[in-house]
Amino acid sequence: MSARTRRTGRARMLTAAALAAAALTLTACQDGEGVHDEGASAGSATASATATHTSAPGSSSKGSSSSGNSTAAKNSSTGKNSSGSTGAKGSAGGSGAADPGPTRTRCSTSTTRTTATVVSRPLNHLLLTVTNTGSKNCNLIGYPAPRLGEAQAVPPVFEASKPQAVVMLAPGESGYASVRLSSADGSGSNGYTAKSLEVYFNDGATAARPSLPAKGVYVDDSIRVSYWQSTMDDALTW
Repeated sequence: MSARTRRTGRARMLTAAALAAAALTLTACQDGEGVHDEGASAGSATASATATHTSAPGSSSKGSSSSGNSTAAKNSSTGKNSSGSTGAKGSAGGSGAADPGPTRTRCSTSTTRTTATVVSRPLNHLLLTVTNTGSKNCNLIGYPAPRLGEAQAVPPVFEASKPQAVVMLAPGESGYASVRLSSADGSGSNGYTAKSLEVYFNDGATAARPSLPAKGVYVDDSIRVSYWQSTMDDALTW
């Protein structure tokens, strides 16, 4: 065999050996021993951990959540909202009672002045005028109880004269009531002349003593009184 033939055979053997080695390497890769995912590099892992550690407050991290919950619980117990301002104490007027308005009490002889006037119309009528001389509002409740002379009984009232509301007198204002002393047609009986008058208010405690004409007034058993009214005209209707 010539030298050239020997070199050609050796070259073919080397080529076959190289192909066999490549085949073995390829087989190993296909069996799972080749290239595989090694995960993020060390640099990438470090960057991810840093981003997690420096996330903004209120994130899903355990520390931030605990802090937020504690703050919310504290604000709730102290009545503060999330902005830190104190919550409202209640509806309007919650810090005190509603405005009660002007002080109102029953009118009494100590804070009023009472006069009695004989009027020409209607006939045989007496007009009682009560003026508030005090510094507070007062109420004229019900109707007066006049005692003329030595009378022992309180005159009956005209029930139809009852007003829709209690008569309230501001300082300086007046309320009115009428007294029918006797019947206009003379049909009354047991008449007498009275020269003194006492007017009891609804409390019955003390009496006002307005003056009567010197000659007195004639009274019989048809005497009647009206409820307290806010105007003179309403009082003299009865």
